[in-house]
Amino acid sequence: MAHDHSEIGHSHSHDSQWKTYFPAAASFLLLVSGILLEQTEAAFFSYPVTLVWYIAAYLLVGLKVNYQAVKEIRNGNIFSEFFLMSIATIGAFLIGEYSEGVAVMLFYAIGELFQDAAVERAQRSIKALLDIRPDEVTVIRNNEPVVVNPSEVVLGEIIQIKPGEKVALDGELLSETAAFNTAALTGESKPDTKTKGEAVLAGMINLQTLADVKVTALFKDSKLSRILQMVQEATARKSKTQLFISRFAKVYTPIVVFLAIAIVSLPYLFVANYVFNDWLYRGLVFLVISCPCALVISIPLGYFGGIGLASRNGILFKGSNYLDVMTKVDTVVMDKTGTLTKGVFEVQEVIAHTIYKDKLVVLTAALESKSTHPIANAIVRYSKDSYKSVSVSDVEEIAGHGLSGTVEGRKVLAGNLKLLKKYGIAYDKAIESKVETIVVVAVNDEYVGYFTIADELKEDAQVAISRLHELGIKTVMLSGDKQSIVDKVAQEVQIDAAYGDLLPENKVEKVQELKDKGRTIAFVGDGVNDAPVIALADAGIAMGGLGSDATIETADIVIQNDQPSKIASSIQIGKVTRRIVMQNITLAFSVKVVVLILGAGGLATLWEAVFADVGVALLAIVNAVRIQRMRIY
Repeated sequence: MAHDHSEIGHSHSHDSQWKTYFPAAASFLLLVSGILLEQTEAAFFSYPVTLVWYIAAYLLVGLKVNYQAVKEIRNGNIFSEFFLMSIATIGAFLIGEYSEGVAVMLFYAIGELFQDAAVERAQRSIKALLDIRPDEVTVIRNNEPVVVNPSEVVLGEIIQIKPGEKVALDGELLSETAAFNTAALTGESKPDTKTKGEAVLAGMINLQTLADVKVTALFKDSKLSRILQMVQEATARKSKTQLFISRFAKVYTPIVVFLAIAIVSLPYLFVANYVFNDWLYRGLVFLVISCPCALVISIPLGYFGGIGLASRNGILFKGSNYLDVMTKVDTVVMDKTGTLTKGVFEVQEVIAHTIYKDKLVVLTAALESKSTHPIANAIVRYSKDSYKSVSVSDVEEIAGHGLSGTVEGRKVLAGNLKLLKKYGIAYDKAIESKVETIVVVAVNDEYVGYFTIADELKEDAQVAISRLHELGIKTVMLSGDKQSIVDKVAQEVQIDAAYGDLLPENKVEKVQELKDKGRTIAFVGDGVNDAPVIALADAGIAMGGLGSDATIETADIVIQNDQPSKIASSIQIGKVTRRIVMQNITLAFSVKVVVLILGAGGLATLWEAVFADVGVALLAIVNAVRIQRMRIY
C-alpha cells in the first residue's frame, strides 16, 4: 500500500467522501460489467471497444499510482511499490489481459481505502485529544472580558472559565475554590476540587462556578499541547522491526524486479517452444505477488494501533520502539513516593526541643517553602501561611539529604537524619527507631526538633505488583526514605526486593547492578529527581506526568492517571502489539513464498497474484485494526 498520503491521500470529510470512493466504485462497475459482457459475447463488445472500456476502468484508479511512480523515479527511487503496480498492470494490457490489469490496480486502490480507514480509526483517540483544546478563551483586559484565541494570551494575564467550559491554558487558580472534570487528561471522571493558588491545566472542564485563572504557560507550552505533540510524534519513532522492514523492502524490491526479468528472458535460451507472451505473463504475476505492501503497511499500522490503544488507556508511548522494549522487560524498578504511594503527605505531629513549637513550625515552613518536594509542601500547608512574613535567603538543596538556608538571620537545616550526620550535629538517638518519615530540624548547628510525616499507599498499589508478578516480572523498590518505612511498604504490597536510605546516585548504582546481571529494566518514577535512573533504564516510565514538564521530557512512557496498575497494562499492550505484528509478518511471507513459486512455474494467474498482494495486505490490515478493539485490564 502507498505510504505517501500527501500524493495518494483521500479526504475523509463528509462533503468529499464521494470523491474518495467514487473512482473505485466506478472502476469496479466497469470491470464487472466488462467481464459479464465478455462472458455473454455481446456483439458490440469487441476490440477496440473492450480496450477503451478497460482503459477507462483502469485510469479511474491507476492514474494517481502511475503519476506517483514517475515522481518516485524522478526522485531516484525507481523500485517503489508504485513502479511495481504500474509496470505489472500496463504489462497486462500489452499482452491483452485487460480485465486482469484493471483488477490488480482496482484491488490495490481498494486496499488503499481500507488502509486509510484503518489509520483514521487508529488516530481517533489522538483526534479526540486534539478536540479538547478550546479555540477561544475569555481574557480580562482593561477590566473587560474579551474573547480571543488562546494563542494570543500572554503570561500573567487573567482568564475566566465559565461553568461547563474547558480550560484553554495552564494557570494558577485565583478564585477561592473551583471543581474540575479532569477526564480528558487522566481518564478519571470524578471531580477534582482545586483551591486558590493550585495549578489548573488546559483540557480540564469547569463544573460549577465562574473561575478566574492567572496564566502561567503559553498555549504552545501547556502540558496538554506538549502531550498532544508527543503522541503525534510517536509514530515517527520507528521500532527495530519497522526499520528492518523498510531496509528489507529497499533491497528486496530490486531483486524481485530482476528475477521477473530473468523469468521472462532466460527461458528463451532453454525452452524449445518459447512464447514471449506466456513468459511475460509469468513475470508480471511474479511482480504483482512480490510487492511488499502487506509488510510495508500493516507493520507500522500495528504499532500505530498499539500507541492508540495505550493512549485510550491513559498511557502515552513516545514511540513504537518503546512498545517493543516493554515486551522484553523482566524487571520493574520503582520509586516509592508518588509511584506506589500517593505522595500527598500530611504532618502527623511536631516535637520541639529547646525551642517553642510555633517557632519551629514557622522557621521550618519558611525554609521548606523554597522547595517543591511533597514533604516540604506538607509542612508549608501545616503552617497555614504563618511563615509568609519571614525572610529567607541562601537556600541550598542537598540531594538526598534536605535543605539548608538562612531564616531570620539564623542557619536552619531541615531534612533526614543523614543531613544532621553530614554536619556533625548531635540528636536524640531514640528518633532513629521511628518507622514514620521524619523531618529533623537544626538551628545554628543545634538539633531543635522534628516533624513526623505520613503518606499512604495508592488504592491499586497491591494490584499493580500482583499483576506484574502474574506476568513473571521481578519487582524492585528504591527509595530515599528510611529502610524501616520502605520495608513496611514492601511487605504490604509484596514487592520482591526493597532498598531504602538511597541517594540519587545510589539508585543509579542499584539499577546498573541489575543491568550488569543482564536484566531488561523499566524504571518508574517522577521523572524529575530520578532523571539519571530513567536515562539508564531500558524504558523510563513517569507517573502522573501532567504535573511536571521534566517528566514529559525525560520519560519514554507517561502514565497520565497516576495508577501503578497501568505499568502492567503498558507491558500487555506492548506484547499484544508485538504478537499482531509477528502474525502479519508470518502471514505475508508464507503466502507470498507459496504463490511466488506457483507464479514462476506458471501455475498462478494474476488473480492469485492479486490475492497474494492485496488480499494478504487487507488481511494484515484487518488483523492490525483488531488492536483498537482490545480491552486491557
